[in-house]
Amino acid sequence: MKKTLLSTVMLCLSAVVMAQPGGGFGGFGGFQRPQVKLETSQEWKDVNYAGDDQAYHTCDIYLPKEEKASYPVVIHIYGSAWFSNNSKGAADLGTIVNALLKAGYAVVCPNHRSSMDAKWPAQIHDIRAVIRFVRGEAKKYKFDPSFVATSGFSSGGHLSSTTATTSGLKKTKVGTVDIDLEGTVGCYANESSSVNAACDWSGPVDLTAMDCGEGMKMGENSPEDVLLDSKLAKEPDKYRSLSATYYVDKNDPPIIIFHGEKDNVVPCCQGKMFYEKLVAAGVKTEATFVPEGGHGMGMYDEANLQKMVNFLNAVRAGK
Repeated sequence: MKKTLLSTVMLCLSAVVMAQPGGGFGGFGGFQRPQVKLETSQEWKDVNYAGDDQAYHTCDIYLPKEEKASYPVVIHIYGSAWFSNNSKGAADLGTIVNALLKAGYAVVCPNHRSSMDAKWPAQIHDIRAVIRFVRGEAKKYKFDPSFVATSGFSSGGHLSSTTATTSGLKKTKVGTVDIDLEGTVGCYANESSSVNAACDWSGPVDLTAMDCGEGMKMGENSPEDVLLDSKLAKEPDKYRSLSATYYVDKNDPPIIIFHGEKDNVVPCCQGKMFYEKLVAAGVKTEATFVPEGGHGMGMYDEANLQKMVNFLNAVRAGK
């Protein structure tokens, strides 16, 4: 990523300390007020998916207004540049979450450890724990474990995408880096952490090439530097291990991408590179690049939300 003002990073860090909801790759763009009224049949708040007493291991669960015996599930992850450990209440509730609920999907919005709590790959360990929790607690929460997808905005889009491109992969070696992608978080180690589909909204997916386009100028340390406690020039394999694009292969689940061409936080070339890699690998994918779209701003119109729903519905139908 191109470097931004140090004051911006410090603002994000202070938001984490205060445990306030935030959104956007650097606390910008996709933020939404947490007081969003959703039409649901049931809701559960602050459910701990890890079996511990940590707020960063809690999630909110929403079931659609139309009651059914079970629902396909989408896990939607907030954006925060990985700086926030408690922003599930601001996870695009009025847009992405609302559209999914109206389409008949149960939605789980999890917290996860921030880059201040733990370094990569702790964050993907948390998301995989959420997936296993969904399958392990399917009966209690009316989840259909045969369809579990991830979705996310900004750094949440990164986690959604990386979870998808590493789906089924527990451990691997990225150059000189040995990486455990599964972790041991939670009580459902025997459940699958694979996903059936993923949605990427404005996510940074190649952390070795964040200067591929015009973006925010950062200070001395970018969010990915903080997450990895390193520098790209010093340990490039760490940055590859953080990149969804590095793991792309023909076995990946279907992935849909949305990115604004005027995104000044995560440059649109990130989404375009991801799309090209998925197509080259033969992965089922679609991409929408919004000419006037920014980092969250101008991205959530009815047409795009419907594209997301149609894509997930098609995957479920086997099309």
